[in-house]
Amino acid sequence: MSGLLVAGTTSDAGKSVVTTGLCRAFARRGVKVAPYKAQNMSNNSMVVSTSSTTGVEDGTTAEIGRAQWVQALAARVTPEPAMNPVLLKPGSDRRSHVVLMGHPAGEVSSHDWEAGRRHLATAAHAAYDDLASRFEVIVAEGAGSPAEINLRAGDYVNMGLARHAGLPTVVVGDIDRGGVFAAMYGTLALLEPEDQALIRGFVVNKFRGDAGLLKPGLDSLESLTQRRVFGVLPWEPSLWLDSEDALDLEGRRAAAGATRKVAVVRLPRISNFTDVDALGLEPDLDVVFASSPADVADADLVVLPGTRSTISDLAWLRSRGLDVAILEHVRRGRPLLGICGGFQMLGGVIADPHGIEQSGVEGSVAEVEGLGLLDVRTDFVPAKNLRLPTGSALGVEASGYEIHHGRITRGDGVEEFLGGARVGNVFGTMWHGSLEGDALRGAFLAATLGREPSDVSFPAARERRLDLIGDLVEEHLDVDALLDLAREAGEGAVR
Repeated sequence: MSGLLVAGTTSDAGKSVVTTGLCRAFARRGVKVAPYKAQNMSNNSMVVSTSSTTGVEDGTTAEIGRAQWVQALAARVTPEPAMNPVLLKPGSDRRSHVVLMGHPAGEVSSHDWEAGRRHLATAAHAAYDDLASRFEVIVAEGAGSPAEINLRAGDYVNMGLARHAGLPTVVVGDIDRGGVFAAMYGTLALLEPEDQALIRGFVVNKFRGDAGLLKPGLDSLESLTQRRVFGVLPWEPSLWLDSEDALDLEGRRAAAGATRKVAVVRLPRISNFTDVDALGLEPDLDVVFASSPADVADADLVVLPGTRSTISDLAWLRSRGLDVAILEHVRRGRPLLGICGGFQMLGGVIADPHGIEQSGVEGSVAEVEGLGLLDVRTDFVPAKNLRLPTGSALGVEASGYEIHHGRITRGDGVEEFLGGARVGNVFGTMWHGSLEGDALRGAFLAATLGREPSDVSFPAARERRLDLIGDLVEEHLDVDALLDLAREAGEGAVR
């Protein structure tokens, strides 16, 4: 089996970017390549059809991390559950909901972190082996850092995966944070000899400055570690599209000249925040993330995004006085959009009698009142709804995806809107990703802000971004050497 592990000195070092870029670069060479991440921890996920692997068009769906979905697009293959077999969705600081091969599979907590994940390791490695049997090359993305030696015994995402499949490993470091040479050298030094043997080199990410000043450091790193540097990726500020987590939400800010402000409430457990990426591409919209009443006071449009913990985040909203600011925004006749959990907050009763979202959360409650802007009731049930719905709204065709335990009930006579509800300028939808449709986005902005549709194409913009990442990797990394490295995989596999 052929493959390569892209590890990193830290979270957000650039593993996702390098993995995405290599998938596009290898695909350009005619290689049948697939992305893979054994375990992703993110509330930003995507629904995929399973028909590509089952061969049965029965509408069956599954859930994977958004990053692996995008990487599959970069590889020009159909996204599937095996590309992200384990997805952990944080519900609190110490407990995460587990999605295994695309479907809910209980929880894992900090006190049983190692023992509670042993069965996940078996499933993750089986998914890798399955992919490797069907694709020429697997580009696997690690998680966090491989030098988290306190977690090494139960690791199946970084060097545990590398040992399982004999994967040569490249370590990515973010030079913009500083200390990149120490981080790279230290990562290698902390590993046990068997793991060190699989580390084949390094990639420097987010470099801006004089390359001549960097070269002595690269030469010293290669001399000290006896491993090569495969290249240096430059700083590129426009790579935020379809990002995996909320570490860089400010990347949505528009260029100078934007005349309308879109305030997206930055909920503590925000999920699927890529719903607003398409708004960020509109030239006259400035998308900002708001955490105080002052942040929304002058907004032309307010968005309440999805959340993994609707009741807890609603309590946070009220504690900050954001509920009052949102109600005042609506009273002044300005538009409001709620998406999934954000939509549920706009309704009446929100009930979670089974503790679906709040399992293990201190001070959890079974039922609360929403903001009362829409005549809608939400009841959380154990079965998760995963759908790829299509339909129409505002006179145009629309599509999206649904990921939720909440079941909504509209009051009599309430206007339906994309699986949700609408009253005047207050819109609520259960469909994530609907604004990525150019026609729907144009119609929505016309209805809410009175503006004419622009010529922005979100699908075209995403493809340009994937090509940009591919171009950067082609220009600045030794892609042929990395492909040769991937084809050497398997020699150090531990079975």
